[in-house]
Amino acid sequence: MIIDCHGHYTTTPPGVGAWRDAQIAALTGGSAPDGPFSVTDDEIRESIETGQLRVQRERGIDVTLFSPRASWMGHHVGDVTTSLDWTTRQNDLIKRVCDLFPGKFVPVAQLPQSPGFSIDSSVRELRRTVEELGFVAVNVNPDPTGGYWTGPDLGDRYWWPLWEAMQELDVPGMLHVSQAENPFFQTTGSYYLSADTTFFVQALSSGFMKERPGLRLVIPHGGGAIPFHWGRFQGMSVREGWDFEGATERIFFDTCVYHQPGINLLLDVVPTDRVLFGSEMLGAVRGDNPTTGSGWDDTGTYVEASALSPGDRERVYSSNARAVYPRLAAYLS
Repeated sequence: MIIDCHGHYTTTPPGVGAWRDAQIAALTGGSAPDGPFSVTDDEIRESIETGQLRVQRERGIDVTLFSPRASWMGHHVGDVTTSLDWTTRQNDLIKRVCDLFPGKFVPVAQLPQSPGFSIDSSVRELRRTVEELGFVAVNVNPDPTGGYWTGPDLGDRYWWPLWEAMQELDVPGMLHVSQAENPFFQTTGSYYLSADTTFFVQALSSGFMKERPGLRLVIPHGGGAIPFHWGRFQGMSVREGWDFEGATERIFFDTCVYHQPGINLLLDVVPTDRVLFGSEMLGAVRGDNPTTGSGWDDTGTYVEASALSPGDRERVYSSNARAVYPRLAAYLS
């Protein structure tokens, strides 16, 4: 079985974007939208069948952990009410997708984070999606400012209520930023990859993961610069007195790395039991590599061409995800 831990609804019907545009316009005097998105089940089916489901079938992927489009989370837009209204509708939409395609897509939530506000509304939405809607995981944005990094780092007490709820519910979190508001950053290139590296250093330097024995975090995009500089972080840990293993033993990395040498490096450096198969299909890097003829995000081809043993390949494809996402078992059964 192949479990893709990193999927976003990037093919949403037009009614989703129209609702969001109206909501943003209302912040400066427009008419605020009300009610759910104007999207039919047939529109959802078409968007998925011609998009993610088609790619799943072509690439032999069995199930995708599916969440709202990351760049659209937009936590820097408006205030906590703006974010909550948008987030609950996004999560309800993901639930509709997964109900329409049982066994193929499994729901992962976004949170209504907002700079300068408490994490309480995020904890409530986490509980709603997990306890009432059956979600198996959550995306956590460590920088809801959109690239200005003015909020508390991951080791700050600000995050404790969320970490405690995630441990209690036994759900992991993927650390994933959203759209870059800061013009210094290009969203999917410089912002995403530098953010991935920043999360890791925050966890390493603060040591907060060791104090949270049930907490599991996933860093996407192969971990940004982390695998390439694994020795640098180990050396810094020796110098600074950081507990490298204690801080990182429950931090996992996906395989959203879009060339063979990069995948080879990831699999050679990071312990195999901390690598999860992911592709982020139809995401930031769409289209085919003109050299190979395969899709840039067809990460299964890279895993197959790697030096992994059959047992390790199975762990990356499936058993690691089953361990990291225990609520996934109910869907796979």
